[in-house]
Amino acid sequence: MENHKEIKRKLFETCMLFVERQHKTVIDIIELNKTSLFSETKSSAGDKHETGRAMLQLEMEKASQQLTSINQMKEVLSKISTENTSDIVCLGSLILTSKENYYLSISIGKITINNIDYYAVSTNSPIGQQLLGKRVKSIIPFNNAEISSTY
Repeated sequence: MENHKEIKRKLFETCMLFVERQHKTVIDIIELNKTSLFSETKSSAGDKHETGRAMLQLEMEKASQQLTSINQMKEVLSKISTENTSDIVCLGSLILTSKENYYLSISIGKITINNIDYYAVSTNSPIGQQLLGKRVKSIIPFNNAEISSTY
């Protein structure tokens, strides 16, 4: 089995790749909508034209909100060091439990490394809040189950 630092590094890289892909997708959407918004000419069907512009504007606002969320994820990831170890669960911790394995970072869900599942969760998620600040080998109540932390 790989050591914890190597697993943390792979989990971190997966999170970074996720954020980079999301960022590229949203930027592409914004650019496409800008092009559509500026190239749309006034047609004889005035209401249809205005409806189309309003829809594009809504899409731009939605993409802008997504971009803000992506930038927040980037900020969280910038605070993580894959080299740090601690007896207390903090941002960037790899937590192996009797139920599931968690990587406290950003919420992107399940990541599989070497056929082992890990869940990237944020400190704001319910499980993240339960894990944050706990010591190694502590008992953590979550979803009516006692989870025994092993790292």
